[in-house]
Parts: sequence; C-alpha cells; structure tokens
Amino acid sequence: MVDASTSAGAAVAKPAGRRRWLIIALLFVATTINYIDRTMLGLLAPSLGQEMGWSENDYGTIVTAFQAAYAVGFLIMGSLIDRFGPRIGYAIAITIWTVGHVAHGFASSVAGFMAARVVLGVGEAGHFPSIVRSSSEWFPQKERALAIGWVNSGTTIGVILTAPTIALFMTYLGLGWRETFIWSGLFGVLLLVLWWKFYSNPRESGKVSEEELAWIEHDPPEKVEQVGWGKLITRREAWAFSVAKFLTDPVWFLMLFWLPKYFSTTYGVDLKVVLLPMIIMYLLSDIGSIAGGWLSSRLIQRGHTPNFARKITLLISGAAVLPLLFVTGLSNMWLAVFLIGLALAGHQSFSSNLLSIPPDMFPKRAVASVIGLGGFAGGIGGMIMAKSTGLVLEATNGNYTVIFMACTAVYFLAVAAIHLLSPGLKRIDL
Repeated sequence: MVDASTSAGAAVAKPAGRRRWLIIALLFVATTINYIDRTMLGLLAPSLGQEMGWSENDYGTIVTAFQAAYAVGFLIMGSLIDRFGPRIGYAIAITIWTVGHVAHGFASSVAGFMAARVVLGVGEAGHFPSIVRSSSEWFPQKERALAIGWVNSGTTIGVILTAPTIALFMTYLGLGWRETFIWSGLFGVLLLVLWWKFYSNPRESGKVSEEELAWIEHDPPEKVEQVGWGKLITRREAWAFSVAKFLTDPVWFLMLFWLPKYFSTTYGVDLKVVLLPMIIMYLLSDIGSIAGGWLSSRLIQRGHTPNFARKITLLISGAAVLPLLFVTGLSNMWLAVFLIGLALAGHQSFSSNLLSIPPDMFPKRAVASVIGLGGFAGGIGGMIMAKSTGLVLEATNGNYTVIFMACTAVYFLAVAAIHLLSPGLKRIDL
C-alpha cells in the first residue's frame, strides 16, 4: 500500500541539524517530572493514611478528585494551548501543576488533599496536548510517531524515579513528607525556566538550519486559523480518537493504581520496597513506546500510507497485550512480571501511535483541542474502570481474570472504532 501523496517530500533529504531532537529531549524531561509529581502521593499514601487517619474511602475520594479534574482539565488546557500556542500554553500548565504539587505539603485534611489534587490534575492535563502540538510543529508526519514514542517513554521513567526521589529528600536530606512535596516543586520551577528559554516555533527559534527547517515543513502546507469546539465535535475523526482513548486509557490507569496491590496480594511483594519487578515491567513498556513509534514512522518512510502504517502498528500493539490473559494463576512471579511487561509495552506502543493520529488528520491549530477531547474521554473511562475494578474484585474474591480479559479486548475494539469512524485517516478541511 503505497501512496504517492506521502512521497511528495521524498526529495527533501534528512538534514544534519538536530534542533528538533533537543525539543524532544526537553519534552522527555517534562514527562518524567510530570509523572514524578503525579505518582508521589501514591507511594506516600500508606504512611500518610496512618498519620491522617484516612479510610480506604477517603483515599479513593482523593484519587477520584484527581481523575475528575484531569478529565475536565483536558478540555480546558487543550483549547488554551491551541489558542495561545504550546510555548505559552504549556508554561501555564507547568505553573498550575507545580502549584498543585507544592500545595500537598500544606494540606492537613481530606478536603485539603482533594483541593491539591484538583489543581495538580488541571495542570497536568495540559501535558499531552502540549506534547502532540509541539511534535506536530517540529516533526514531519514520517518522523512524528517516533518522536512521540520517545517522549511517551518518559511516563514510565517518571514512575520508576519517584521512589528514589522520595528517598533523596526524606532519607538522605532528612526532610519530612511536607518538605518533600515543597522542595520537589523546584523540579517544576526548573522545567518552567528551561521551557521558556528553549521552546519556540521552528521558524522563530533562530537555531534551525535551512535544511532542517525544510525537512520539518516538507509536509503539504495547511491553513493557519483558530478552530472552535463547534467544528471539532461534529467531526467523526475527532470521535475516532476519543473513543479509542476512552477504551484504552483505563488500562494504563489500572496498571498504575492496581499493580502494587496485585503483587502484594498474589505474591506478597511490596513494589515500593522491591523495585526490580517494577523496573523490569516499566522498562519493557519504554521499549514498546519507542519501538511502536519507530515502526509506523519507518513504514511511512518506506512509502506506505499513514492509514496503513498507523493501523497495522495499532493491531500489532494490541496483540502484544494478549499475554495478559495468562497472568492470573501463575505461581512464578518473574514470568508474570515478563508477561505484564509485554502488555505494558503493547499499550505504550499503541499510545504512541494513537497520539500521532490527530496531527495526521487535523490542522496544527486544532491538534491540542482534539487531544483534549480524547483525554477527557480517557479520564472518564479511567474513572469507570476504577469503580468497576473494585466491584469485580469484590464479587470474585480478588480474581483479576475478568479484568485482564477486558484489558486485552479493548485495543481491538479501539482499532475497529477508528477504522469505522475514519477509514482512511485522511486530512480534513475544517
């Protein structure tokens, strides 16, 4: 399946310049900090729960507050980033989530932690719209999925580094948990400074060679105009992305919030103390994120249509999640670690390509809003998954079989939805 339209810029050779990869490195660091800030409360929750006298329901309420704010925040931040551009929009997002992160250090009640999580969730919702919008500005279509794959791998690096970050402040520097939240907010301040210093539109940066700029801009030109919500929500292509996010994002939330509990109840292992299983699983997911982005980008570079490249990679990614079916009942923990790691790799590969689809179809000024719409749908799906998981585990005496079966099916349903709603992933004129 070769499309001549994808070869329009074939005469433009890859440039010697690498400024666009500096932008990806900056976004990778931003993703890592984003996930450290997001994950820190989860690792501190057991000790905080004892100190604060939280019930399970109290902690569940705090988590739900974050997920709700995160979902609604996608709609707000996506539109804001499209309106003002990623340089200003993401700077606002970093500021908001850093304030929310630091606010944890001043909270003394369930309501206080809920308020801090709401501010954090609204700010962090601006992260992925900024990533995809920035990538669409700095990378041509045939490289974009690989770039997003590298950035997306920062999510798991952030999860892995959260425990060492807490140890740095609390064990080596002797700080309490309140001071740990406050002083680790310096990561967000540093990120804000770096973002404002290094990020700009390629043409405005003054650091991009003519050859690299020609490579970045060799896709067909598009109209530059502000796109309103009224136009977006009527497009089947926007709903194709949103339905896929609604179906698949909950799997990632499940793994973040329930894997520690699964390993504790099944194998008697505390992943906050025994880090190797978590490191293995999340490093495998990093490999999947980068490999999935590389595969679809490589297929486009070899002349295949973006429609073929994205969808075949999505199907392969979904197939990589299937080993999750065989995890329950395994007595060998390390085999379970490997199979769950493969499933996480499949999810991250799927995610890298799914995030690459909106720039394939929509003009740059609409990309962040479409990502925001999909992120909202994914957040709602995550809330449903959290509640459903608890009910299923209660009804089945802690058996994860039905849950893992559902996790393997949703990827193929998502690909079917994308294909039905956007059979050719064609660019649209809004």
